[in-house]
Amino acid sequence: MTTFLALLKAFLVGGILCAIGQVFIDYTKLTPARILTAYVVIGVVLGGIGLYPKLIEFAGAGASVPLFGFGSALAKGVREAVAEKGLLGVLTGGFTACAAGIAAALVFSLIAALVGKPKEKS
Repeated sequence: MTTFLALLKAFLVGGILCAIGQVFIDYTKLTPARILTAYVVIGVVLGGIGLYPKLIEFAGAGASVPLFGFGSALAKGVREAVAEKGLLGVLTGGFTACAAGIAAALVFSLIAALVGKPKEKS
């Protein structure tokens, strides 16, 4: 597969997922927080039944970066931890699988807060 084709697939799939979220924001009374939560839950369900990993294989970062990908990573981590540790893996698998991403988000948020200048809404 050429690099251009991989980029095009990632752009199209990621764009479609984001466009769907924008449609929900613009045309429903759902809050952004509920839409984001729904994206993670849908990612967990699709990852749990094995459909979302196929989309990640097809679209790469276009499918793994949005919140659906986070949910899919949680499901994968739980599945692997349950296979390795049994029932205790249900509680620890998601944390283990997503710890690096969550830590990076916290560090970059802290840096942005230290560098940025907050403004009051008017």
